[in-house]
Order: sequence, then C-alpha cells, then structure tokens
Amino acid sequence: MPDANRGMFWRILRRLLGANRGRLVVMLLALGAGAAVTAALLNLQVDAKRRLTTEFRAFGPNVLIVPKGSSLSGSETFSESIIHSVPVSVPSGRVTVLSALYLIASVSVPKSGRSGTTVIAGSNPLGIITALASLGQASSEQVCVAGEQVAKQMGAQQDSELVLTSGDRLESCWVASFRETGGPEDDRIEIGLRAAQRLANLPDRISVIQLTVPGTPGEIQSYIADLQKRIPDAEIRPIRQFTEGEAKIYNRISGLLTATVGIVLLLTALCVMAAMTNVAIERKMDVGLMKAIGGATRRVVRLFLAEAALLGFAGGLIGAALGILLSIGLGKAVFGVAARPRLIVYPVTVGLTMLVAILSAFPLRRLASIRPASVFRGEA
Repeated sequence: MPDANRGMFWRILRRLLGANRGRLVVMLLALGAGAAVTAALLNLQVDAKRRLTTEFRAFGPNVLIVPKGSSLSGSETFSESIIHSVPVSVPSGRVTVLSALYLIASVSVPKSGRSGTTVIAGSNPLGIITALASLGQASSEQVCVAGEQVAKQMGAQQDSELVLTSGDRLESCWVASFRETGGPEDDRIEIGLRAAQRLANLPDRISVIQLTVPGTPGEIQSYIADLQKRIPDAEIRPIRQFTEGEAKIYNRISGLLTATVGIVLLLTALCVMAAMTNVAIERKMDVGLMKAIGGATRRVVRLFLAEAALLGFAGGLIGAALGILLSIGLGKAVFGVAARPRLIVYPVTVGLTMLVAILSAFPLRRLASIRPASVFRGEA
C-alpha cells in the first residue's frame, strides 16, 4: 500500500506540473533569473576576497621586523640569523621574506662624471634578479637597481657603472634597471645584501626584515602575534594601511553584494508568490476532489510543497550555471581579470532557490482549509 500511495503521489505531481505549462514556464524563468543573479553575485563575492588579497600584496610587504626602538631612519641593526625564526608557511599560502640593510654612501658615475650622496639599500634577494640576463655573466653582487630620481640626478644610463664609497670601503655595480614607484624607492640605489654589508662594514647584520603575509586581516594579526612570541628581541610592525584598507574594502564589497543578493531573492519570491496565488485559485476544485476521496490535508500540502521544491531545484540548476558564467564576465569588467568559478557557489545557489520556491508556495497552504462540499456547491 505505501508503494501504491507513493506511485499515486508522483503521478499526481506530474499532472500538476503539466496542467498549466505557461504558468510553469513563468515560474521557472523567475526562479532561474533569480538564481543566475544570485550565483553571479555570490561567485564575485567569494572571488573578490582572493582578488583583493592579490592586489594588495602587489603593493609590497605588509609586515616589518625591525630592531626594538628603531625608527627605520636610524642606524640600528640586528643579527641576520633572526630570519631563521620566521615561519614561512601559513594556512593561506607561503610568506615572502626579504631582508635589507640601509646605509648612506657616496655614489659616482664615471661615465657622466657626476657624484652625490644617497641611500643604499642592500637586499636579499635583489629585487630585479631577472635583469642579470641583460648583463651576461654578471652576478647578483655586480648589479644594482637605481631609483628614477637618483638616476636622473647622476646621469646614469642602462648598464652604467656606479662606484659606491663609504669611508675607505668601495663597491662597484652596473645598473640593471630603473625603479619608479612614486615612493622612497625612487631616491635610493638597491644592491645585493652582501655588497651592502661589506660597504657598511656590518657583516651578518640587517636593518629590517620585510614580510609579505597572505591571508585575511585576522589571519595576519594572528601571525604577527605568534611572530612576536618567537622573536621577543625584535619589534613586529604591521603596515596597517594595507591590512586595514583591505579589510574595509572587502567588507564594503561583501556587504553590498550580500544586500543585493537578498533583494534579488526577495523580488524572486514575490514574483513566484504572485504566480502561486493564481495557481491556488485554479486548483480549488482539484483539492476538493482529492479531499473528497479521502486525501489527508497533510498529504495535499506535501504535494504542493514538492511541486514548489521541484520548480526551485530545476530553476536553481539552470540559473546557477548561467550565473557562474555571467560572473566570469562581470569579474573581468570589475577587476580586469575574469572571476574564477567557485564550485561551492553552485549548491548554495540551488539550495537558496529551492528555499525561495518553497516559501513562495505559502498561498497554496490556503488550499488545505478547503472543504469539499463548499467547492462542489460553488461556494469556495
């Protein structure tokens, strides 16, 4: 008997779905359109976090390790061995580590005959190792990167030799490339860390360790707290304009997209509810007949809820697929790079669409209170 009831249930459900194909198509279009917009916005929201993290990391380090009490403009240094205490693996990826030593030195360009005093930044690794290919057999200690402003003042050209002196110590290098960032990098010359240590007569000493830590602002703060425990003799300084700026922008984008998704789902629910109201009016006679031959109110309600869930499932499947494709184009328009499809968005969108369809079937609950006698007498 249960199998017979189940079979009858599905036969009636197929008949209900095919009774009014026009209205069925309208509800599917409404649910599909809502699912498409929802999937597109949710995929953009998930992808925005990764995009923002990538864009902000392109600005450079977001955490600094400096000697305690250092002003970054003074001469304080610490042992280079501290770098071995820095964890390079975090849940969000790998930490990029760069150590540097800063000093003031005299710079002369034999080719132009000009000279002056400027900031020398010795870094490991050197920021432009790829430029070595243009200088043949030159090693990393023989090349340097000149800031745009320094290069103009000294008359330095590509491959020009620079002679750096500090006291009685002398180093020379060839300009591999120029750097223009609009920041302090434009007014200094970057050389290899070992060459800078020889020039400053500070073997195995550095001024700062620069870290590019991936992850959310909360994950970065947790990493900083752990790092401070590992290196108590140094001071850990987050570059807050990066971490806080990233958090603010993401929170605003996430809030806007979440609110838009809520509005889209609400409008979809209203459209489906309007169609369901008409369905409820048309099906009074069908419900009266089912109840007259012994159909329980609970089963009648379950029948119409199953119909709404199937409509939501079908609309969600089609709309979510279209929405994820749509998000790829929207991501390219917003971020300049196509959004990466996130598989988690698909089941979430289908589930939300089914929930909207079931909640929109509220007008059909009125059918459960219909009395067969009233329907047949034309009073309902």
